[in-house]
Amino acid sequence: MYLEVGAKRSFACAIEWPGWSRSDRGQEATLQALADYAPRYARVAARAGLTITRITAADLHVVETVAGTATTDFGAPDAIARADRRRLDAASARRMVALLDAAWQELDRAVAAAPPGLRKGPRGGGRDHDAVVGHVIDAERAYARRIGVRLSAAEWRDGHVGLLRARCREVLSRPSDGSAPFERGWPPRYLARRTAWHALDHAWEIDDRAR
Repeated sequence: MYLEVGAKRSFACAIEWPGWSRSDRGQEATLQALADYAPRYARVAARAGLTITRITAADLHVVETVAGTATTDFGAPDAIARADRRRLDAASARRMVALLDAAWQELDRAVAAAPPGLRKGPRGGGRDHDAVVGHVIDAERAYARRIGVRLSAAEWRDGHVGLLRARCREVLSRPSDGSAPFERGWPPRYLARRTAWHALDHAWEIDDRAR
């Protein structure tokens, strides 16, 4: 895993498991948060046909530390690690896309299981699950542009989020040298990690606020 360390908040990100990223204040608390979410992420991995064994904070091995940004302190991972610029072969690309699909499925599950109104609180304030999902989709449209995926107005009207995600899968499934496709773009591994994290963060928010 790697640590993204901001001035006020840090993120711990499991390198081979896109979406398994948690944050807290202080590095020890951040590592513990990642371990605490292992059972939740194990359900996501199972959707992709993969298995995660029981994990404690002592099992986590930090191989890289990167400087965070104001976005990190706000509560979203933002720094691109060296680990996310590695070459991506065909098998790794398929595995990565399977885990991203599983993250989207987990969000769908959370929405289907939740009541229309969610408990008010600091996570999301007063948004209901439709508003949360709308926020996730808006973010994904912005993220997708970082790998060159854009939908015309007509494509968005007719294909909507299904077409957007299909185009992202197509790009992410290709073997690559791991670099961003253009200046200010995102490497494929980082796009998958950021997108999966966002879907899961809000899936688990919905679970927590539905109780």
